[in-house]
Amino acid sequence: MSLEIVKDIRPESEVAPSPRLSSQLASVLRMAWVGYVVRGIFTFMFWSSGLAKLLDVDAGLAEMRHFGLEPAVLFYAATVAILLGGSFLVILDRWTWLGAGILAVFTVLTIPIAHGFWAMEEPLRTLEFHVVMEHITVVGGLLVVIYASATRKAAAS
Repeated sequence: MSLEIVKDIRPESEVAPSPRLSSQLASVLRMAWVGYVVRGIFTFMFWSSGLAKLLDVDAGLAEMRHFGLEPAVLFYAATVAILLGGSFLVILDRWTWLGAGILAVFTVLTIPIAHGFWAMEEPLRTLEFHVVMEHITVVGGLLVVIYASATRKAAAS
């Protein structure tokens, strides 16, 4: 079935959004505050984890020790700095490539440290495998953020 056949079956109004809707959506997406909100939502899993660790130092240190990360204080401080700092850079859209890049590397590193499904027994193996797939998807999303930010800034200059 070719694209022409599909296009002939459906009216043009169902194939593409109306120009008016596209224009309205574009004007909303150009509002600066919308960018902050969506980037804040996108980075929620990172900054909320960093904030939780900052608010409960004992739990954060226990998490580092649980995964064999010693000295726990050093890994704790680095983790909080990465989670909050990387999120902050992405949310503000300043050095987005650095913030999203740091978060992507951090996310990849958590796979062998905390989600080694290959060394687990079922049913935990399958559960952790799906967590790893989600982590890889998040890394892809972070790369899209880097690309979108760079593309938008290049178009603006």
